Amino acid sequence: MSFFKDMKAGLTRNVTLLGVVSGLTDISSEMLYPVVPVFLTSVLGAPMQVVGLIEGVAEATASFMKILGGRLSDMAGRRKPFVVAGYSLSAISKPVLALAASWHFVLFSRFIDRVGKGLRTSARDALIASSTDKAHWGKAFGFHRAMDTLGAALGPLAALAMIEFMKPAAPNYKLIFMTAFVPALFGVGVLVWLVKEHAAASPAAAGAAAEPMSRDFKTFTAMYAVFAIGNSSDVFLIMKAKSMGFTLSHVILAYTGYNLVYASLAAPAGWISDRLGKVRTMVFGLLVFACVYAGFALASRGWHVWVLFALYGFYGAFSEGIAKAVIAHLSSGSNRATAMGWFQGTLGFVAFGASAMAGLLWDKVSPAAPFIAGAACSLAAAALLAAWTRRKSLAF
Repeated sequence: MSFFKDMKAGLTRNVTLLGVVSGLTDISSEMLYPVVPVFLTSVLGAPMQVVGLIEGVAEATASFMKILGGRLSDMAGRRKPFVVAGYSLSAISKPVLALAASWHFVLFSRFIDRVGKGLRTSARDALIASSTDKAHWGKAFGFHRAMDTLGAALGPLAALAMIEFMKPAAPNYKLIFMTAFVPALFGVGVLVWLVKEHAAASPAAAGAAAEPMSRDFKTFTAMYAVFAIGNSSDVFLIMKAKSMGFTLSHVILAYTGYNLVYASLAAPAGWISDRLGKVRTMVFGLLVFACVYAGFALASRGWHVWVLFALYGFYGAFSEGIAKAVIAHLSSGSNRATAMGWFQGTLGFVAFGASAMAGLLWDKVSPAAPFIAGAACSLAAAALLAAWTRRKSLAF
């Protein structure tokens, strides 16, 4: 009983509701994530280089907006208005996607969606940190990732159910895109009516210099960026499965398996990180990533892909949410949104190059090349973080 009480400690009303909002939004977004690359290549006739370009531009946009949104939130001393605006823009992007007659429309929709994601993310993460005690930050961010990823598991299943219902006719992509708007709209409603504001420690005056980031923050961000160089969009995992003969339904099921593993492990992984050390826990996640990407490079049978997608969930659970908890420790209340923005924005800009590079490697070298590069970058980052945490003797 004490174990379950310990697991619940720190999961405040705001943390819980923000998890619900993210879950609903990810049902919406992930209904489309495994469908859009197939729609682009099979219906609109776009080459893989265009798929890489769209993902790269989308992530670069989100990256810039994470930096800008974080700084504006700290200047205003408020979080919720930026979170509401960001989720609203992402919701609007779904009906826009239904208008797509060429890949340019898809690019525009992804641009709107990523502006929204960038605007909300830094302020939302700072709001999560201010809504619970720092002793529970690993768990709180892990819970948020769990809810987010549960939505990411349910979204593809909803899309798959629609596709199966439409058979034997071809998938009605426009209907899928419009249906994805509904859970996103519900998420905005929960956010507007139920989530409470938690002000930043001290609003910064417009034009004032931001509180400088610590040296440890810069070091951690630089080392994690080494990993991001090889962390291309998950679109390439999806297209690898497709190239091995997976149907659209099988691709969606494999991606759903990854998200279910991720969702089930994220909160326990955050709880573990609060006790064993957050950076040490992340090193394990990066090692898993390296193994998974090496596996995708070598995969030759269908069952390899099923297993690798499941293992990929371990990487997400033991790395992505925990990294935000580390940034919360390496920043203060008055610059936390800015720090979240710079960290995630930097990684996003690197991801632009990673996705563009992966598309070129796929087309010009081989489909295995992007995964070999990703595995190498992840191993390098894991080694750097392990050495750093041993030298620093970090208390978190």
